[in-house]
Amino acid sequence: MTSLEFCHELEFSKIVFTERKIRITHPKTILLGPPKSGKSFLIYDYLSNFETKDYLYIDFDDLRVEKDQIKEDLEEYVYKNKIKVIVLENFEFDIKIPFCESVIITSKEPKDLKEYKKLFLTPLDFEEYLLHDKKNQNITHNFNNFLKYGNLPQTIQTPDFKVYRELQNIIWLITFDKTSQEILKLLFLNIDEKKSLNQLFLSLKSKIKISKDKFYEQCKIFENRKIIYFISKYNQEKAVKKIYSYNGAFFTAITYKKKFKNELTNIIFQELINKFSEIYYLDYIDFYIPKKELAIVSIPFFNSTMMQSQLKKIKKTALEYNIKEINIVTVSNNETVKSKELQINVLPFYEWALG
Repeated sequence: MTSLEFCHELEFSKIVFTERKIRITHPKTILLGPPKSGKSFLIYDYLSNFETKDYLYIDFDDLRVEKDQIKEDLEEYVYKNKIKVIVLENFEFDIKIPFCESVIITSKEPKDLKEYKKLFLTPLDFEEYLLHDKKNQNITHNFNNFLKYGNLPQTIQTPDFKVYRELQNIIWLITFDKTSQEILKLLFLNIDEKKSLNQLFLSLKSKIKISKDKFYEQCKIFENRKIIYFISKYNQEKAVKKIYSYNGAFFTAITYKKKFKNELTNIIFQELINKFSEIYYLDYIDFYIPKKELAIVSIPFFNSTMMQSQLKKIKKTALEYNIKEINIVTVSNNETVKSKELQINVLPFYEWALG
C-alpha cells in the first residue's frame, strides 16, 4: 500500500466531536493555532460532511507518510480518484498543491495564499471547557481544574496524575533543542510579570551559554506562533511588556512554586484574546480594553474593606483614562462596590467568563 492509498482510507466519522465556537466554513482554509489547541478535531468535524472516498487526509508528521512519494504522485492521485477535499496537516508549503474543490492546511508557519482564508484557533475558553468536561457538574470544580490543568482539549480526558507529564511533552513538541526549551521555560515562569527581554536574557545567560541574537530570535518565534504574548502598556510602546502564555498550566508543569495571582491573571488573559484584538495594561490595572472603555483587574481574594488603598489607585488610573467600567475578577468573591464615577463589578472568574 502506498502512502496516498493509506491516507485515502482514513475515516473520521466515528470520532466524537464537541462543538467549538470556531468552525471551518471556507473551502480553502489555512488553519493556524498553537500546539494541541484542537485544530485536527476541527478538521475531522469538517470532513464529517463528506464521504470517506471523497477526501484525502495527509499528516506530514506521521512517520508512515513517505513525503517524496507524495510529492511525486499527489496531483495524479487526486485527479484519478476524483478527490473533493485534500487535508495537508503540518504542511511546509514545499509540495505543489493540486487543484481541488477544497483544501485545508495546518502549518507552524503562516503563509498568504491567494483564495485561502486564514483561521486562527486558540484552545478552549471557559464556556467551551464546560461543554467538553463531561466528568464534572460542579462549576467550582470545573474552575479549579481549568486553573490547575489548563485549557487544552486533550487534558480534560487525561487522568490528573498524567496531566503535567503531557504538558511537559508538549513543551518538548514546541521546542527543537535544549536551548529553545530553556528559553520557553523561562518565559512560562514569568507569566504576568513585567520583564524586558534583556532582563530575561541576562537571567538565562547566567545559567547557560547563549547569544543575545539567538535569545531574541527564539522569543520572536514563540510570539509569532502565539505561544507567548507580550502585552504593551497603553500609549507607552517603549515601556516594559507583560508576558502571557496561551495556556497558563505550563507554569505549574515546570515548577513546584505557586504564583496564584499570576496564574489567575493568565486565564483571564486567555479569555480576552478570543474577544479583543487590542489589549493593554496600565498602572494598577491588569488589562485595559480601550474600545470598550473597560478595565479588568485580577485580585484572587478581594475584600473592599481591606483594600481601600488599592481601590483608590485603581480608580485613579481608571479616571485618568476615561474608563467607565472596572471588572475585578476573583476566585470566589462576589461583591458590590459603590462608586459615583465608575461601575465596579466584583465577581468570580466563572461568572465573569460566562457573562
